[in-house]
Amino acid sequence: MELFGIVRPCTHRLTDHLKTQWMAHLCGLCLALRADHGQFARVVTNYDGLIVSVLTEAQTGVTDSGRRTAGPCPLRAMRTAPVARGEGARLVTGVSLVLASAKVRDHVADRDGLMARRPVAAAARRVARSWDKAGARAGHAVGFDTAVLVDAVDRQTGIEALAGPGTSLLVVTEPTETATAAAFAHTAMLAGRPGNAEPLAEAGRLFGRLAHLLDAVEDQGADAETGAWNPLTATGTSRDEARRLADDALHGIRLALKDAEFTDGKLVHQLLAHELRVSVDRAFGTTTCSHVGDTPAHAHGPVPGNPYAPHGPGPHGPVPGNPYAPGPGGPAGPGGPWNPGPPHRNRRGLIAGCAVWAGLACTCQMCCGSYEDPWSRERKDGLCQQCDCGSCCDGCDCCSNCCSCGGEDGGCCDCDCGCDCGC
Repeated sequence: MELFGIVRPCTHRLTDHLKTQWMAHLCGLCLALRADHGQFARVVTNYDGLIVSVLTEAQTGVTDSGRRTAGPCPLRAMRTAPVARGEGARLVTGVSLVLASAKVRDHVADRDGLMARRPVAAAARRVARSWDKAGARAGHAVGFDTAVLVDAVDRQTGIEALAGPGTSLLVVTEPTETATAAAFAHTAMLAGRPGNAEPLAEAGRLFGRLAHLLDAVEDQGADAETGAWNPLTATGTSRDEARRLADDALHGIRLALKDAEFTDGKLVHQLLAHELRVSVDRAFGTTTCSHVGDTPAHAHGPVPGNPYAPHGPGPHGPVPGNPYAPGPGGPAGPGGPWNPGPPHRNRRGLIAGCAVWAGLACTCQMCCGSYEDPWSRERKDGLCQQCDCGSCCDGCDCCSNCCSCGGEDGGCCDCDCGCDCGC
């Protein structure tokens, strides 16, 4: 899986209650990693792994022992907040560490980027080994054997070496499916609901398939340029076939969740029914951000006939010598009296930039806040702040109403909003 995951809920799509719940799990994982494994371990914070914590709490319900109040944090504007703790948080800690270790070893094996340098690769291997051990300890604390995850990673390498044109794509995704099925099913054991183990294992298996598929789709172009191995290219699977498999997985996950019993399944439904659909559309390029109000008026091009437009489509173009026109060549160009241009900002060197990057990563600002690029100093938004608000219920608030009605299965009541959420 990708380190940051395929499930990236936009806060504009979550109710205040669900947003608070999601952030409680995110902060809970971050703080658990820091407390048990040190500051640097926080870089393995995995959005997809949070599903494990969410599933555990959805089956038990929010309890006093499952929450604690965390101290002020810069990423929360120095406010305190309730954060998740308990067995679900410890399980996701172990899973995240082992998956991150596998990702590092994969980069070392492929000699990606800096990993092609022996000293860097050696250091990365040491970090991966320490994360493997830490993940095993965290899993053992909650009765989960992380060996199933390690075995899946090891088998993946052999399967990829043998795969070729005509090989079923599902053969390649099988190790990931097995690993996620085990993690999802164990949440039923932690919650004391053994009857949920089978449907959650099925949901986890299909979630793993979907994660592997979307990773392959999003990376196919870049892999082709670098010559890296890609499941779709290696097996000769078309994007149409990959989309069919992704849609089947989505449908299967929804059916599996219906067979499970939850105390409060609203956040699970939002993440695995709605957000996964957004992730699939995003990967296949079939969705756009529908959040209004963030696009400046001039973003759609200059006003027709505007003589002051920089590339004015009017019959005569921009007026020569216009003091208000941006761009070089005029008095308002960079350095001119009306538009002095951005202030000169020196780029950081390699070592200084790496030091700043480490600080940003260890405080999670690169995923949860806004930050200054370690090298270019360009202002950027973290992954949590990037809006892609397209969803199956855009334009209506039906699902926000029907999915919070408290139906006995924790899902939707009857509604005719036309969304494809399996209600």
